[in-house]
Amino acid sequence: MRMNRFRMTYALMNLARTNRTRANRTRANRTRMRRTVWAYAATACVWLLAVTLVCAAAQPTRAAEVKIKDIARIGGVRENPLTGYGLVFGLAGSGDSVRNRATVQSIANTLMHFGVNVEEADIAGRNVAAVIVTAKLPPFAEPGQQIDIQVASSGDARSLDGGTLMVTPLLGPDGRLYATAQGAISVGGYRFDGATATARKNHPTVGRIPSGATIERASPLRVSGDGDRLNVLLNEADFTNADRIATAIRAAAPGAVVDAEHAGKVVVRYARRPADLVAEIARLENLVIEQQRRARVVINERTGTIVSGADVRLGAVSISHGGLRVDIRDEYAVSQPEGVLLGPASGVASVVVPRTRMRVEEPDASLLRMPEGATVADLVAAMRALRMGTRDVIAVLQSIKAAGALDGELWIQ
Repeated sequence: MRMNRFRMTYALMNLARTNRTRANRTRANRTRMRRTVWAYAATACVWLLAVTLVCAAAQPTRAAEVKIKDIARIGGVRENPLTGYGLVFGLAGSGDSVRNRATVQSIANTLMHFGVNVEEADIAGRNVAAVIVTAKLPPFAEPGQQIDIQVASSGDARSLDGGTLMVTPLLGPDGRLYATAQGAISVGGYRFDGATATARKNHPTVGRIPSGATIERASPLRVSGDGDRLNVLLNEADFTNADRIATAIRAAAPGAVVDAEHAGKVVVRYARRPADLVAEIARLENLVIEQQRRARVVINERTGTIVSGADVRLGAVSISHGGLRVDIRDEYAVSQPEGVLLGPASGVASVVVPRTRMRVEEPDASLLRMPEGATVADLVAAMRALRMGTRDVIAVLQSIKAAGALDGELWIQ
């Protein structure tokens, strides 16, 4: 009986071991199949990417095609600035103080307009702020249309958050009224003052009022000329683009005389005024030309921003740039008088002694060679690899431009 039990136990153990072995083999086969499938998929992706890059490289590079209205405008079609002076009420103690006499006088004059007579000395709250209101009168604006306005504090107000602009006339450069503004101000920031600390975000003394002004007088400027002549003004003067615009208009309007007077102006003359001037202008400004972009690098030294176009190329140049680091630290120690003082003595006191520590480091200059035809992006990437900062990159670009190895314009803001 014991022998039978032993044999049965041994058989069960062998069966369990066999099952585990089969499970392990099955799991290994599945893992091997997954790896094979992933390998084939990765290989296919690599081949697909390679074919895509080859096809993209084989295609000819096309110039940027743009509509005329994207790079030029019709003469006489322009915005006009509007300006006004007003008061913002409803501020929670963050308005102008009584030291701003212009605000106090404006409040008194406003209340007098509503039949309330008050002395300027009685105005002591900080719930009002004097502001300058600005807006842009769009071309072809008609009475009743609404435009956005900008509101900026002109006094010592701390914040315009929660304020409401009273009715403010907006005047044009000719001194005539073109719009009136009012409404609740939207401020994209805040400021909270405590006894010993201040929390602030963005500029709370500047705000906007969407659709806050209503146009009262139509825009005085129209399309220049009497209709038998149109002036196409380029946003950025360029002889090549001006010639291409003139060529495109000649092809689209055979009966017109088209001349490019200079790099920023193309004149279209008609034998007689078009029957539908709006349709004619719409047809011309939707013509497509191949724009020639200028190779330009724009640098903002304040923020360390570098923006470069794809057409900017570098000549063969070798760059050796080294940095100088000066570390100056001031420490202040207190020198106490020596000995034991039994009482106050004249001329004996503790003295604050400043100590200045200066350390100058001048690392070895890095040598960098750029081949002919390299881009600014290649230069920046190479200098980043050498652990050069943005200021170093800006200095190197300025030196490359001075050496004549930068094929393009260098703008420094």
